[in-house]
Parts: sequence; C-alpha cells; structure tokens
Amino acid sequence: QVQLVESGGGLVQPGGSLRLSCAASGSTLDGYNIGWFRQAPGKEREGVSYSSRRDGRTYYGDSVKGRFTISRDNAKNTVYLQMNSLKPEDTAVYYCAADRWLRTYWAVPEQYDYWGQGTQVTVSS
Repeated sequence: QVQLVESGGGLVQPGGSLRLSCAASGSTLDGYNIGWFRQAPGKEREGVSYSSRRDGRTYYGDSVKGRFTISRDNAKNTVYLQMNSLKPEDTAVYYCAADRWLRTYWAVPEQYDYWGQGTQVTVSS
C-alpha cells in the first residue's frame, strides 16, 4: 500500500508557474501508474496528466497540453507536475493518484486505488 502527499500549491498570477510534488511512502512509485487530477468547485474531477509505470508514456488533458509536464524522480520516490503559463481556469484542488493496473482510460478517476489529500492551486491577479 502506498501513501501519497501533495505539496507545492499556492497563489500565482496568470502566466506564472508552479511545480507540484507528490511524495510517496510505504511503497516505491515506480511500481505504480500515476495520475494527476484536479477538481474545481462545482465541477467533476478532471484528469490532468498521467505517467505509465510500464513504458514511461505520459498523457495530458487537452486543456493543459503544452503547458504542463509530468515527471518522476525514482530516487526521491516523488512525481512532479510542472505547470507553466497558468490560467485562472487552472484554479482547483490538485490530487495525485496511484494504481498498479490501468483498466480503462487513464483519466477515469474511479480506477485509482490511492489518493493524496490534495493541494490548492489558485491562479489570480
């Protein structure tokens, strides 16, 4: 079983950058597929990015392609989400999630067994 803790959220102006971290304990992250999700008030949880444990492939939601980058540091047992050119519509609570077996489309949150507590990202001037 793996425990996940997100950090790095905060308040940033439009056009700015943040790097979110998802630190794992209890198990090594290289054995898990990792997804980043976000949820804004009154909206459903949205898939932001994904990193495959098997072949290293990465995927991104259409709204963040070209602006966000997911990466892993296995030595630190941490996954990162680098967010550039942030927009007000990126405001949400961001969560990382882990699962060993991808059973359906990566952005379906129900298939992930392990979740962090979330970190707030607010993009505002």
